[in-house]
Amino acid sequence: METTGLVVLLVALALTGLAAWWLRTRSGAVRRPAEEEADVTGSRDTEVLRSLGVRPEDADLTVVQFATAFCAPCRATKARLAQLQTTRPGLAAVHVDAESQLEAVRALDVRRTPTLFYLDRSGRVLGRSSGAPRPDELTAIVDAHAPAVRTS
Repeated sequence: METTGLVVLLVALALTGLAAWWLRTRSGAVRRPAEEEADVTGSRDTEVLRSLGVRPEDADLTVVQFATAFCAPCRATKARLAQLQTTRPGLAAVHVDAESQLEAVRALDVRRTPTLFYLDRSGRVLGRSSGAPRPDELTAIVDAHAPAVRTS
């Protein structure tokens, strides 16, 4: 009897550890839409974002951040985006209060904050990340679409 309980405990601990590792590897990672779903969900997402006042045609890359007032990673992400904007004039950052835009949150399937959407000048959704974005990935996607201006 004791052996069975020990085996169940060990299996539960292993599964919990595996689930925690899997969630940690996905947190903040930029996910790009698959080709077959990009046209359908991308145009719908773009329309929802436009209804919030997002105008991607005004910048090379527009980052839309859904945040809440008491979210510490949201504040850090907002500060990182502001820092990147200082040297990248083609970068626009739009901050959306998730609590006051519940219809958009539901339509875009925003499940946690911060959630970021990356849009090119044509309004196409290049990707999204849930959770605090990884600094190297955030910088890479920004540099790919709105490179830094070199000053001499």
